[in-house]
Amino acid sequence: MTLDTATNWAGNLTFGAARWHRPRSVDELRRTVADSARIRAVGSGHSFSAVADTRGDLVRLDALPPTVDLDPDASTVTVSAGLRYADVISVLERAGLALANLASLPHISIAGSVATGTHGSGDTQRCLAASVRALQLVGPEGDLVELSRDTDPDLFPGAVVALGALGIVTRLTLDVEPSYAMAQRVRVAVPLDEVAARFDAVSGAAHSVSVFTDWGGDEAQVWLKRRLDRPDSGWSGGRPADRPMNPVPGMPPEFSTEQLDVPGPWCERLPHFRPELTPGAGEELQSEYYLPRAAAPAAIAALRGLGQRLAPALHIAEVRTVRADDLWLSPAHGRDSVTFHFTWVKDLARVQPLIADVEDALMPLGARPHWGKLTALTPREIAALYEQIGAFAQLARKYDPSGMFRNDFTDALLDTV
Repeated sequence: MTLDTATNWAGNLTFGAARWHRPRSVDELRRTVADSARIRAVGSGHSFSAVADTRGDLVRLDALPPTVDLDPDASTVTVSAGLRYADVISVLERAGLALANLASLPHISIAGSVATGTHGSGDTQRCLAASVRALQLVGPEGDLVELSRDTDPDLFPGAVVALGALGIVTRLTLDVEPSYAMAQRVRVAVPLDEVAARFDAVSGAAHSVSVFTDWGGDEAQVWLKRRLDRPDSGWSGGRPADRPMNPVPGMPPEFSTEQLDVPGPWCERLPHFRPELTPGAGEELQSEYYLPRAAAPAAIAALRGLGQRLAPALHIAEVRTVRADDLWLSPAHGRDSVTFHFTWVKDLARVQPLIADVEDALMPLGARPHWGKLTALTPREIAALYEQIGAFAQLARKYDPSGMFRNDFTDALLDTV
């Protein structure tokens, strides 16, 4: 995404902003906000929905001074909002520190990932936003607002996954832990019957587990990312891959993180894709849904029933797990979750009816769509899935009484309550 093209990473969305800004300091950002009627921030552009779009001003934060401040005594790192995870993880590793989890793609911006509830995978691992301990944002008058889990325990869970509706985040403080080593292996030809029947065994087989399939056949690949300081579960469905793999069929394995059980640091194993290789524009569309973990077998059965329709339009689909959190607008709020991710061919007319079919199958099972992915649901329908949406609307009005940081999507979402 560039200011010249003004499209998202996938190219399926052209932003409608009247003006773009790329401030080089927090003071410049504050002046820009104070001079604007409506303004939003956009991250790395890896969202497929219009969650960040606006007809007012859009601001990119990647020109802000890059800051990575380590506090080993507090077990935190404070980072500037424009940084990507790929910019930070090597700094942490050199200092002997680590994050508990990462998304499959480390090239996404930290602030954008947090604001939309993006996640990695693991039965014990919460979404990336749950590691946020404090944040700073620019308010509607260009003022700086500081919030933290320690000093604002009642409001902070509403301020983290906030869809950009409270202000423009300038820095975030994240929890860290001592560095750890990992190894990654792939099991191929795993029967989907086994994944459904022994879901707890499969998803608990490593620190981070991903199941890949196109739903058109009877088998899956299972990617297992294990921590070397923790015992192996012993699950061994299918057979071991004898060569490096890429999660997306037909794509080069060189883009994937190292496999075949070769040990390495956490930052080189937790993502699916290598941090040092920045992807180009994506020829894909994505949708994703968080369901209660107990619904996994029923959801797998429902998607297999649609498989012959879905598979021709899919690059790949992925199943992961996410531990519950307390963040009001996190799709994993209040419940351990299983997520079903779909990477579609880049043909919106072809894909839209299939997304509707998937939602018809998954919504009765308690699905919540990812904020940054495509969905056929209306904002009113999405709002009804969050018991704290009323409290969040009050919080947004408190910190942004004039609606400066809202857009068409958040207007429709919050005006329902």
